[in-house]
Amino acid sequence: MSNQSRYSHHSWVQSHNPAKSELKLQQQRQKEPMFYYFAYGSCMCPVDLKRSLGENTHPYIIGPGILKGYRLGFYSYSQTRKCGVLDVVKDPQASVKGVLYHLPWRLSEYLDIREGVSQSLYRHEAVEIHCEHQVYTNARTYVVVNKLIEEMAPNDWYFNVVLRGAVTCGLPEEYCWHLFNHMYQLQQNYQKQATSTARRK
Repeated sequence: MSNQSRYSHHSWVQSHNPAKSELKLQQQRQKEPMFYYFAYGSCMCPVDLKRSLGENTHPYIIGPGILKGYRLGFYSYSQTRKCGVLDVVKDPQASVKGVLYHLPWRLSEYLDIREGVSQSLYRHEAVEIHCEHQVYTNARTYVVVNKLIEEMAPNDWYFNVVLRGAVTCGLPEEYCWHLFNHMYQLQQNYQKQATSTARRK
């Protein structure tokens, strides 16, 4: 084998080395503007988030996070999903668990589009997130602008996406059960109300 062919083979192996490729990706991210994003609803599911952002979001997950001083609630109706969707409401006695991402700034606009910021459905809120024994300040989350007076039940599709995201990203089992029960009770109440209304007719 000539020196040139040996060199070409060596270069090919280097360029296709997974460890080196990952290192190169990390170096690119360090140069790229980034922002922290705390997801507590359907965006906890990286597969569903990829649908909106157009690229795999698994590499951007830091880990499970806690938002203190807020509680979860289904205080918005989504025209897209045709059901109640999640919101966070200030409550000094409560906390919300979710997933902390470190996303490239170029994805910010797509995230805003997903959350309906230009339609005033959700707005940015800067929050502190506790994640892996660190506190991340000035993380972005989204809160509903015009909140419903009472919570509205999610449909089965949204129910499953939220729960899948919570389980996939490693939220505590107790919290996943809490989330399941919250959504299940809302659905049960909705069905009772619908049955009662139908009987009155």
